Formats: sequence, structure tokens, C-alpha cells
Amino acid sequence: MTSEELTPARCQEFQQRVLAWFDQHGRHDLPWQRPASPYRVWVSEVMLQQTQVAVVIPYFQRFMERFPDVAVLAAANQDTVMEHWAGLGYYARARNLHKAAQLVMERHGGRFPETLEDWQALPGIGRSTAGAVLSLSMGQRHPILDGNVKRVLARYRAVPGWPGRTPVLNRLWALSDALTPELRCADYNQAMMDLGATLCTRAKPACLLCPLQRGCEAYAEGRPSDYPASKPAKRLPVRETRMLLLESDQGLLLQRRPPTGIWGGLWSLPECPPEEDIAAHCDRHLGLTVGETREWEPFRHTFSHYHLEIQPVLAHVTGAPGGIMEPADHLWYNSGTLLGKGTAAPVTRLLERWRQA
Repeated sequence: MTSEELTPARCQEFQQRVLAWFDQHGRHDLPWQRPASPYRVWVSEVMLQQTQVAVVIPYFQRFMERFPDVAVLAAANQDTVMEHWAGLGYYARARNLHKAAQLVMERHGGRFPETLEDWQALPGIGRSTAGAVLSLSMGQRHPILDGNVKRVLARYRAVPGWPGRTPVLNRLWALSDALTPELRCADYNQAMMDLGATLCTRAKPACLLCPLQRGCEAYAEGRPSDYPASKPAKRLPVRETRMLLLESDQGLLLQRRPPTGIWGGLWSLPECPPEEDIAAHCDRHLGLTVGETREWEPFRHTFSHYHLEIQPVLAHVTGAPGGIMEPADHLWYNSGTLLGKGTAAPVTRLLERWRQA
């Protein structure tokens, strides 16, 4: 079946069932719903990209306390923004959020755009995020297609294929557009996200409680969990690095990572390729003399596209940092002081162990 076969009557029935369920069972007390301002909805939508609601809520609340509006966020330095994002992962989201806030101030005088095109012109904002912000905070009629909505629609119409493929994605967008109502669009979009998050879940969907069970083609086939199709399996490559815990009388050396790439803009431990001599590496790149070294137990950190095998190495060093490092891109971290900088999860883990040693 195709989206063209959805009659107006069937679309209306779909919408009515979704909204009736939402009125009784939907989520009405999420932090970004009180109030549902463009700023609060925007920040929440960016945080919710690839992250579950329960994880996002405490981060969102802390973020709002520190950055209550777009002007405060735009004026903040990147370190402060990254500190309040640390632990959420996918750090490009935080960098894009910060840059977009600055562009809202520069291009729009601090007023949020009111068109899909202007929202999508901001970094980190795709069609679905733009539509969600405009519908949830301004009541405009826009379809959305986040992961939860993809799953609901793919099952309802038994859409074959992985949504990462353009033809499948285009069909789901057509379905979303056809089924999105003119009225109560904000409630409808929130309801669709809630359905995917609470009933039409990836594993063990609660079909018997779903308002869309009657008419759901995947349920009729008896295999709702087969939709949408999974991303084709790909074996993740493994990379190796050594994270250096270089301690001196001043503390532990931290470096700011480049603004782009993995953990971009966060503070991290210096790294040394496995094939290089640590003493020679530190002398050449950091201007430090290495004394005794001791390896800690290695561990693995997994990204979306590769595994990183991390070998921590503790070493006492002397000298003043130099080499290729700019003064603003390194600091000595002392366990007796508050770091106040954003660090990635593996680095936070190693700092905690070092503090307790």
C-alpha cells in the first residue's frame, strides 16, 4: 500500500485516535512543555536527538538554569556550554546549538525564526527538528519524522526497508505529511512521539494498548517488530590509543581538543599512538620530561562508527608545557579544585580514578 491510498476519512480516523489517546495517556508534564517556548522546545529537541527523555530531563533542567534564554547561551563561552553538555554525547549537537544561538542573535535580533527554511538554515537543524519546534512552540502545521514517528508509521503501513535509505525515508515523509492534521498539530506531533516512546517501542511493542492497533498492517501481519528494518549490519572497526595521565606538582595535564571531530572542544587527556615511545612523544609534542610510568587496566569506549581501545598510562613529568600547545589549550587540573570544563565520559572516568588514587 502507498500513502496515496490513505483516504481523507482514514486520515481523519487516524488523527482522532492519536489525539484521543494523547488526551488521556500522553505526556503533558515534560519540563520543556512548561512553558513550551521556542527556546525551550528547541534545546529539548536537540538534546533528544539520539537520547531518551529520561536521560535528557536532568540535563535540560541544569542547562536552563545556566542558560535561561538564547541571549545568555549566545554570550556564553564554549567551555561553559560543553561543561553543561558533558555526558550527553554527540558533542557536535552542543557546538551547533551554541553557534545557532549566536546566529539567532546576529541575524534575527534574538527573535526565533518563524519559517521552516530559516530554522533549517541554522546549524544542526534538520527538517524534523525545525518542524517540531515550529509546531510544538508556535502551533504551526508541520510534519515531523524523528525515530519514534518513523517506527509508528513504518509499522502502521508495513513500510519495508531501512529508513536510512532515501526511498524509504521519502515514503515515510509522505506518510507523515498526509497524516498530520491542520488543527492541534502540536498535540498530534507530541502524541506521535509519545506513542513511539511508550507503546510502539523498538522491542516488545505494547500493541494491545495501542490506539492504532486496528488498521496497523504490521500488527495484522503478526510481525510488528520487523518494522522498520534495521540498518544493515556492519562490523565496527577497532582503534587504539593511549591516554596519558601526566602528573606534576601542579596537577594533571589536560588539553583542549580541536573544535571539530570526536569530543570536539572538550578537555581531554593527551594521547600517544601505541607505536610511539611515550617519553619521546611528550618531549617532542608537549615539552615535558617523563619519569616513571605505570599502565592502568585498559578499557573500551564505543562510538557509533568504531570502538576505541584505551590504554591509560600514569606518568610523572617535569618541565613546562610547550611544544605545539597554545597556552589557552592546556591546563593543570588539581583534584582540590573544581574543573569547570566539559570532559568526555572516558576522561571523566579516568579523572575520578586519579582523584581517588
